[in-house]
Amino acid sequence: MRYEDLILTCKDCGGRFLFSAEEQRYYAKKGLKHVPKKCPACRARRKKMMASQWTQVVCEACGAETKVPFRPKGVRPVYCYDCFKKLNSSGQRK
Repeated sequence: MRYEDLILTCKDCGGRFLFSAEEQRYYAKKGLKHVPKKCPACRARRKKMMASQWTQVVCEACGAETKVPFRPKGVRPVYCYDCFKKLNSSGQRK
């Protein structure tokens, strides 16, 4: 397939940005079919914001301290990555 540079408009800031032919080849190689809706600066800003929203918690199963990408409400148990993976693979978690 032949790719050509595209000029897109960011849905967040309204600025125009380049979606290069090289980036399009990379997206295709990774199986991504969509075009980016946000410019690189807005994507980086969102990524930074999301990284800062992790919350320190104690795993309900093993008692280890861990971080989760959400703020628990106290209604459901919170698990570390390993315990969560074990519970999912054993079918115990609903």
